Amino acid sequence: MPKVLIVEDEEPLSLLLRYNLEAEGYQVESCIRGDEAEIRLRESQPDLLLLDWMLPGLSGIELCRRLRAREDTERLPVIMLTARGEEAERIRGLSTGADDYVVKPFSVPELMARVRAILRRASPEVVSTMLRSGDIELDRETHRVRRNTREVHLGPTEFRLLEFLMTSPGRVFSREQLLDGVWGHDVYVDERTVDVHVGRLRKALNKGKAKDPIRTVRGAGYAFNDQFSVAG
Repeated sequence: MPKVLIVEDEEPLSLLLRYNLEAEGYQVESCIRGDEAEIRLRESQPDLLLLDWMLPGLSGIELCRRLRAREDTERLPVIMLTARGEEAERIRGLSTGADDYVVKPFSVPELMARVRAILRRASPEVVSTMLRSGDIELDRETHRVRRNTREVHLGPTEFRLLEFLMTSPGRVFSREQLLDGVWGHDVYVDERTVDVHVGRLRKALNKGKAKDPIRTVRGAGYAFNDQFSVAG
């Protein structure tokens, strides 16, 4: 399981990132100060660092500069998180050694995609591009889904919804959690929209005698049923 260290002093954002990363199967640690992060990184290294630009104790930009100057962390993947969107600031962040630069507010699904892309380049052995359960196979790179020998044609939202559910089989997600994880925290979508897209996903997946892999939990939400069989 890839390890991610979040260094972010905005607690709501840190919790949101932790939740979404853990939902995708990452091991996550977090801290709120740059100097604390520097100490942790001397003790052990994650597979990727999500680093806020402005931090108490030691700024993210200075921490990134110090990491790149050390032999043991010069290749540590770093994604810089910042409210500074000007071109000059982006260039400064990347010049300091960040592998990617994400401006707040950002789409959580887009950030998760950037995390996967960087980990694939830096540590391809720790990121699986294929999700499989029962007779369903989802390819994150080609955005293709197959069920048994049949190709399942999904729209981009239904694909992200299936991917999100398959990364945590058996776990029940509320509609609000699905909205945050699939549509993004800063996108306003009515919760009833989740039901519509779950219905479309079920229609695309379930043909013939195939059993429905998506479980509705009354009053709670939806889960990918990790106990479903190939045929009902």
